[in-house]
Amino acid sequence: MANTTGSWLREPIRDDVVDLWRLHEVHCTADTDFQRVLIADTHLGVTLFCDDNPQSAENGQLIFHEAEFTPAALLAEQLRSVLVIGCSEGTVPLIATELGVEHVDHVDIDPECVRLCTDHLPYGYTPEDLKRAEHGEGAVRLHYADGADFVSEALRRGDRYDVIVLDLPEEDEDQDAGHNAMYGQGFFTTYRQLLNPGGVLSTHVSRPHLSFPTAETAESLRRPWQQLGNTFGTRVFFRSTEHPWAAIMLATPAEVDEPVRLMRERLPQLARAPRTIDDAELRGATYLPLALR
Repeated sequence: MANTTGSWLREPIRDDVVDLWRLHEVHCTADTDFQRVLIADTHLGVTLFCDDNPQSAENGQLIFHEAEFTPAALLAEQLRSVLVIGCSEGTVPLIATELGVEHVDHVDIDPECVRLCTDHLPYGYTPEDLKRAEHGEGAVRLHYADGADFVSEALRRGDRYDVIVLDLPEEDEDQDAGHNAMYGQGFFTTYRQLLNPGGVLSTHVSRPHLSFPTAETAESLRRPWQQLGNTFGTRVFFRSTEHPWAAIMLATPAEVDEPVRLMRERLPQLARAPRTIDDAELRGATYLPLALR
């Protein structure tokens, strides 16, 4: 299907279900070295698609990106250094700096996608933000690199982080998808080694079970939850009540008694109050779904 104004984009959800997105004005299309990028107006405003999969949209993106970072920031013992893998839009690194993080390593494999997002999305990096990040002139340092390679090198150097955010495309059923490895048990062990004591890993889960919860799709939710349990002392589930994409799993090596209570106590202490998360949301969004109980 040609990605042209007035056309429909077909997004596979599972073998027997697809979503159709009506495209209004198309801002750009590009086949980069890594993926097919489309930025277009939809009913959710300006929307980023990578390989026909929606990554973020103007109306709702803040809910998703705050959910990726803010609960992790509340669970972490300190908040000085952050690693973000993915997030071509640059939104999570910017949220981290608003909360006073001193050093953010932002790793993305696709420089063309990052620059297209900067040029066409009304959120995330501005051209000035991107220039500073590319030159390391501020808290954010942008690295155009394979996330797995960067993680291995960071571990070799002895780098440590207070929060690690995986903002990658969702785990793919295609076993050859390169980013799948970063959701594997071995990498969860590596992430734990990269964390400072009291540090937190934040990763999101796949949409199929969130949109169409059935017995067979529940495995996509249970598998990462079990893998995190095999590696970390404490896990927290966070499903935004406002956004279907914002289902986050948090993990920390420490064994924390009543982690949600601790997060709620720390919420008023944040350098900037989140715009989409309050005390009531923390209580409701962290309730463990039946598939994981």
